[in-house]
Amino acid sequence: MRHHNRIKKFGRERKVRAAFMRSLARSLFAHGAIETTLARAKALRPFAEKLVTAAKENSVAARRRAARRLGTPEAATILFQKVGKVYADRQGGYTRIIKTGFRRSDGAQRAVIELV
Repeated sequence: MRHHNRIKKFGRERKVRAAFMRSLARSLFAHGAIETTLARAKALRPFAEKLVTAAKENSVAARRRAARRLGTPEAATILFQKVGKVYADRQGGYTRIIKTGFRRSDGAQRAVIELV
């Protein structure tokens, strides 16, 4: 039973899974929206929303935390300059997940996750 175990593993080890989330978040912040599977979008949402909240704070410590979570200082700069200023007055709910259908090859449900 998977009681109290909400982490989606995606068939990856911990470090590879963390790199995978970093990559998805960098793409989301760079492009504003990405299309992926529904499970990946749902796992990315809390990761990305915490980063946007840090970007709203706009302190040196928050920049360092975001750079560490995203993997590169350049990605953190994009996050703080573009995204943080847009959502400065918003209280939460920075992302939206829209279901788009099923993938032909394996039937996985697809979704678009975008910044609101």
